[in-house]
Amino acid sequence: MKQSAISKYRPFAPVALADRKWPEQSITAPPIWCSVDLRDGNQALPTPMSVEEKLEYFSLLVTVGFKQIEVGFPSASDTEFHFVRRLIEENRIPDDVTIQILVQAREHLIAKSYESLIGAKKAIVHLYNPTSTLQRRVTFGNMSREETCAIAIQGAKWVKEYAEKYPQTDWTFEYSPESFSDTELDFALECCHAVMDVWQPTPAKKCILNLPNTVEWCMPNVHADQIEWMCRNIKNRDSVVISLHTHNDRGTGVAATELGLLAGGDRVEGTLFGNGERTGNLDIVTVALNMNSHGIATGLDFSDLATIRNVYERCCRLTVPERQPYAGELVFTAFSGSHQDAIKKGLDLREKEISTTPELPWGVPYLTIDPRDIGRSYEAIIRINSQSGKGGVAYVLDREHGLDLPKTMHPQVGKFIYDLADQQGRELSVDEIGTAFQENFCNLNSPLAVTDYELEHHTAERGQVLCRASVVYNGVEETISGSGNGPINAFVNALDMSAMKNFTVTDYRSHAVRGGSDANAAAYVQIQSSDGRTIWGAGIDSSIEMAGLKALVSAYNILHT
Repeated sequence: MKQSAISKYRPFAPVALADRKWPEQSITAPPIWCSVDLRDGNQALPTPMSVEEKLEYFSLLVTVGFKQIEVGFPSASDTEFHFVRRLIEENRIPDDVTIQILVQAREHLIAKSYESLIGAKKAIVHLYNPTSTLQRRVTFGNMSREETCAIAIQGAKWVKEYAEKYPQTDWTFEYSPESFSDTELDFALECCHAVMDVWQPTPAKKCILNLPNTVEWCMPNVHADQIEWMCRNIKNRDSVVISLHTHNDRGTGVAATELGLLAGGDRVEGTLFGNGERTGNLDIVTVALNMNSHGIATGLDFSDLATIRNVYERCCRLTVPERQPYAGELVFTAFSGSHQDAIKKGLDLREKEISTTPELPWGVPYLTIDPRDIGRSYEAIIRINSQSGKGGVAYVLDREHGLDLPKTMHPQVGKFIYDLADQQGRELSVDEIGTAFQENFCNLNSPLAVTDYELEHHTAERGQVLCRASVVYNGVEETISGSGNGPINAFVNALDMSAMKNFTVTDYRSHAVRGGSDANAAAYVQIQSSDGRTIWGAGIDSSIEMAGLKALVSAYNILHT
């Protein structure tokens, strides 16, 4: 902002709570979860969900594990009303799930809401009225505190009276002083107490007091102070459930909820992936998986997050951002070379350690959770572009193509691949990485190619082999032979005798190709040229001996290209 614009804003007033206790608390158990996707989330969509889409979404929420689901505002439209009726009449509500509806403190709307709920086994009637200073002054034309509280009291009476007309349903009452976060705390408390006086909750039959951060005006620590102040001062605390409902205007909705739980909150209202008005509601997926990452079971199942995301994107016609915590396309992706190297080392070490210590806690650099626990795969963790390093390329070749490159080969291959990505000006796919490796490091046959190869083991000299090979060098065919203590050594000596050798072999590795044919072997040979350069080459063949020979020839050809 320009300096001239900043003068119109004022800091949010702090809460006088010098002996606050919430900073010393820890979250050790989950709250009661309530999804408001089908009401608060749906009303914020450019194109609201159809009844059929809402039915699919409701089924998704049940599958995830929500036991309380706000299903709509049935007094607002026929679509909302008929959706609630279909849930009830078609027996779509499991016995352990309680549906919730929202209603303003107006009698005809309350009557219509109860009509929509006829036949429900259990239901939460959520009453609200705006209470903030801004709402009272602007929306309601300087309405007094007394008049505002009277609306809440009358609404609570109607809610109770209509519930008595339908005794077959197990009713729970919920009250929200809307825009709680911008309401004077003493007045919010006054309104809550007035509603409680009407409803007369008990420890056995609690009411819900929802304290919505309808607009996120303040820092999350101030919100926590507000929640702790209410929890301390509310009467009959054991007869109420304190519910949190944060929005994300300042980008700290998750933090405000987590601190609000530390401050005494019992229940959380939010949506999948944070859909909601303006910058959105609380993202329940993030809060729940944050708890999971600290070893806290939440009762919500996000183990197949990709499917959940697909239903959300289809029904809501929204896209989960690529950097959305846990669910975004790129959140388990490392482009930085140093990150890739650390991730590869961490995953490799963990694989070794859990073979002997299965209960070992998760600990891999840059990955707060195991992606597999939410239906993601390791194959997508590391992607290669011009910023990538040797570790990432080696990881992809290992995990995707079954090629376990020697560590000292990583820099040579890694530089080649990320130089290629730089030339392309884009990320390389795992298939492109595999193809580039095959074409530039493996089974190379120019300028030197082996067209025939035969080994003969010496009987007189134990351990010695004779190599006879037909080779083509720069288009000229030649037959070479040599002896050595193994196939590669014999071939090197054959090259030396033909005056084609200007290198020494400095390293050799081999392994079976993981995930490939049982008959395939991979070999890697490092050579050092007469001018001191070290070059790796790779070979793949059904014969381990031939794979080693091809790796040597590949290294030779790279040296002479």
